[in-house]
Amino acid sequence: MLRTGKGKTPRRLGPRKASNTERDPVGVYCRIRPLGAKDEECCIEMISSSTIQLHTPDGLKANRNGEYKETQYSFKKVFGINTTQMELFEDVAKPLIEDLIHCKNGLLFTYGVTGSGKTFTMTGSPGEGGLLPRSLDMLFNSVGPFQAKRFVFKPDEKNGMEIQGQVDALLERQKRDSQHSVPKTPSSRQKADPEFADMISPAEACKSDGIDEDCCYSVFVSYIEVYNNYIYDLLEDAPFDPIRPKPPQSKILREDQNHTMYVAGCTEVEVKSTEEAFEIFWKGQKKRRIANTQLNRESSRSHSVFTVKLVQAPLDADGDHILQDKNQVNVSQLCLVDLAGSERTSRTRAEGSRLREAGNINQSLMTLRTCMEVLRENQMCGTNKMVPYRDSKVTHLFKNYFDGEGKVRMIVCVNPKADDYEETALVMRFAEMTQEVEVARPVDRPICGLTPGRRHRNQAFKEELSRRLEERGGPTYGDDPGLLNQLIESLPPLPRCELVDPADDQTLPRLIDILERRHRIRQMMVEQFNQTANTLKSKLQQFDSQLGVKETFLHDQQSKLNEKDKVIINQKTEIERLEKKSKTLEYKIDILQKTTDMYEQDKRSLQQDLMTREQKLQKELSERKRMEQRMQGVVTDTRHKWEKECERRVNAKQLEMQNKLWVKDEKLKQLKAIVTESSSSGGCPTEWPQKPERPSRERDRNAVQKRSASPSPVPTVPPVHSMHRRSRSAGEEKWVDHKPTSNLDLDTVMQPIIPNAIKVSTPNEKALSKCHKYVLRHQELASDGEIETRLIKGNVFKTRGGGQSVQFTDIETLKQECPMASRKRRSGSGERAAHIEDVENRAPVAGSSSSQGYQKRRKP
Repeated sequence: MLRTGKGKTPRRLGPRKASNTERDPVGVYCRIRPLGAKDEECCIEMISSSTIQLHTPDGLKANRNGEYKETQYSFKKVFGINTTQMELFEDVAKPLIEDLIHCKNGLLFTYGVTGSGKTFTMTGSPGEGGLLPRSLDMLFNSVGPFQAKRFVFKPDEKNGMEIQGQVDALLERQKRDSQHSVPKTPSSRQKADPEFADMISPAEACKSDGIDEDCCYSVFVSYIEVYNNYIYDLLEDAPFDPIRPKPPQSKILREDQNHTMYVAGCTEVEVKSTEEAFEIFWKGQKKRRIANTQLNRESSRSHSVFTVKLVQAPLDADGDHILQDKNQVNVSQLCLVDLAGSERTSRTRAEGSRLREAGNINQSLMTLRTCMEVLRENQMCGTNKMVPYRDSKVTHLFKNYFDGEGKVRMIVCVNPKADDYEETALVMRFAEMTQEVEVARPVDRPICGLTPGRRHRNQAFKEELSRRLEERGGPTYGDDPGLLNQLIESLPPLPRCELVDPADDQTLPRLIDILERRHRIRQMMVEQFNQTANTLKSKLQQFDSQLGVKETFLHDQQSKLNEKDKVIINQKTEIERLEKKSKTLEYKIDILQKTTDMYEQDKRSLQQDLMTREQKLQKELSERKRMEQRMQGVVTDTRHKWEKECERRVNAKQLEMQNKLWVKDEKLKQLKAIVTESSSSGGCPTEWPQKPERPSRERDRNAVQKRSASPSPVPTVPPVHSMHRRSRSAGEEKWVDHKPTSNLDLDTVMQPIIPNAIKVSTPNEKALSKCHKYVLRHQELASDGEIETRLIKGNVFKTRGGGQSVQFTDIETLKQECPMASRKRRSGSGERAAHIEDVENRAPVAGSSSSQGYQKRRKP
């Protein structure tokens, strides 16, 4: 198939068409369907033959100020509610059929919301045939007398056509007749299908006047649907299995050597009449997916594409046979597309599979709109954006048309009722935008260099030769066409027979001489023909005798074949018996296999349960070991802690007892001195006894081991000083004890102890809701380098929002000091030597003094 160079899609980098290529805009037409009821509100008004006006319904305000908004849209032509199918066909589809006959491609599709009349416009109804049957009728009325015999043209399964010889085509036809798979072409319109006959009246039949009579034509049709973004062949004869029905197999898109998209493996049926083509169409229409929705009783759930492919090839120089040159075969096609309507699921109330279908339909239509927008932007702004053809099967299949492979026509079908106002407005905006897209005008196909009028001259010559042979009683031309060709080639050519001069005496004698020569040659050929006929008769007789022998031989072979058939039947019976036995065994095997699977499944489940329990046991053992190690560590830490505490208390008691003994010794010495002074008052004065030295802490510590162990006395709690008050946390209210994790443990006995307290490291609402008081332990470094602890206290209140809040009311300061510093400040006179200062701890519960230090309160 010979095609001219064409532009590439944006995904291919290649030579582009010249900038001066003529372009035509996409032809967009609008058709308004009648209202379903007279009392329905209408939102569309036809202003002129190319303009409509869209009114806002009464229940919908288009502007914020509440005013009605009226919008006008222009199209190439607007068809009102009274437009007939014939008028629509004359303006829209008829030019595409004429282009199809002149080797130009075309694309015609209907677009609109669901229930707007797209299928009626494309298919029609009895008495009102749509665009599809009228296009088929016009095509066959034009090329019907010049069609080639069936199977002369054959698809090569790569979107091309092959030319078969007369013998191969004859074998194909005989095979078809034996199988009876293709319906025979009706001989006349009277024998046509009555349903189709009612669609188009004979008065509305039309045909093209520009048909090339020197070509042979063949028409191929195919019918596919795009359902849920999958392509299905509606003409595919899949074997039906009532036991295990198989779903139809989806097809894929491929690109041929000319970069044209086509559906691989799609069924292409050669048809020879309008009735046969429409019968094929109805065969696929019965398989198309339709469903009942809230808005349409028979809503199309898929995009359907009916492709009419016209194959034409020129006749040879004699005008008798098709030229056996594949490069001279021209294939043009017209795609009639019925797009499914866009719909809103809120109105159709689609569920399940209907909802999924609606989503895929809307997605494919949105992809079509996106492609149009990108094409318009590339053409108007000079950009080179990628056109997303591959996002949908519909746009991917028809991308060649938008790249300049034919004319594109779109019919926008609208429903004027007010309920479809919003969807209609979106359709109108898309149609107005589509009109701005320009498609390259297809170029004319090259014409072969043979002389025109070959078919007519050849037919006239055949008729004249047949008439003369009949007059002489000889065989007609139709009996042997090859003899006529030999006769024409052997006769001498006729000279020019124009007489310009009356005195010309050479032209007529020359013509007479040539005619006599042609007559002699003709007589010689007649004699040769008679001789050949006699020879042929003798050979035919010989063939008849041989044929009798062959028939006898065939009869013998037929008897042997019958015996073989009986043997085969017996073998088939045995095979069926073995097959039944095999099926019985397979059934038993299946039962055993299912039983084995059940046991295996139980075994796996038990193994899994066992593994789970083992893992749980191992986890418990490891947890137990960790707990034992943790408890051992806690026990060791607690033992060390109490050992230190006991040692500290023993040392403190020993020091206290040493101090008491020292005080008693000092008193005894003083008493002894007084007694000695009174007894020796008459003598000379004696020296004042030296003041005994108080035992130091170091000596006490060194002498601790020498003293005998004595039971520790019960420590006495020092009285509470009257000028100090008790800690507020010592009450019976419930406290939240907030101790941050960053606080240090001071290891001192003078720690605040709060009963009925909930200890937390981070305050939370759950803890606050259970308590009335709150205390925060805050540590910081004092100026003397010691750690100072502050107890920040407050009351807990409930908020209106159901939460908890804290109001701070008091701050207590706990400070740690070294006892050595306080001892240096004591007086060395010995007054009140036995006095040990007891300071109250302002913690929630008071504690006893310690050798490690003491704590005192300082108000903020």
